[in-house]
Amino acid sequence: MVYTKKIKVMSNHKMPTFHNVTEEAKKALKESGIRNGTVTVYSHHTTCCVITQEAAFDMSMTGLETLQQDFVEMFEQILPTQRKEGMYLHPGPKALAFAEEHDEDARGCHNTDAHLRSALVGRSEVIAVFDGEMDLGEFGYIYFIDFDQTRARERTVDIVVMGE
Repeated sequence: MVYTKKIKVMSNHKMPTFHNVTEEAKKALKESGIRNGTVTVYSHHTTCCVITQEAAFDMSMTGLETLQQDFVEMFEQILPTQRKEGMYLHPGPKALAFAEEHDEDARGCHNTDAHLRSALVGRSEVIAVFDGEMDLGEFGYIYFIDFDQTRARERTVDIVVMGE
């Protein structure tokens, strides 16, 4: 059996946005009636990713949990946020022309760091389900992360439950 659900989240701008989607995934599992199988949480957005991680409980001055802030800072060291033209080869003239034809501004195209971060982390997580419960461990949560800092926007999180 397969059960699917889409949820919407709203991302900020100026910093990566972490959305805790654990409860929505648990709700989808319950709605599915599946007792044993898997839950996949997926992003079709190429600047977003999905991770499982524990909650840090403490907050940084940016409003992110401290573990989330450490995650952002680690990426800032290896893939700095694209703040000016020429930091990365992308976007080139063809990409900018394509964006303009599709009503995208040039600033919105300068999100190469988000694409690279998403590619490194991965755009999905698969969680095992046993006896109707996701096996996340005692402190595990599912986070949908939008790395794109060019503008705020609505994102779609796909949840697929498969099993019996």
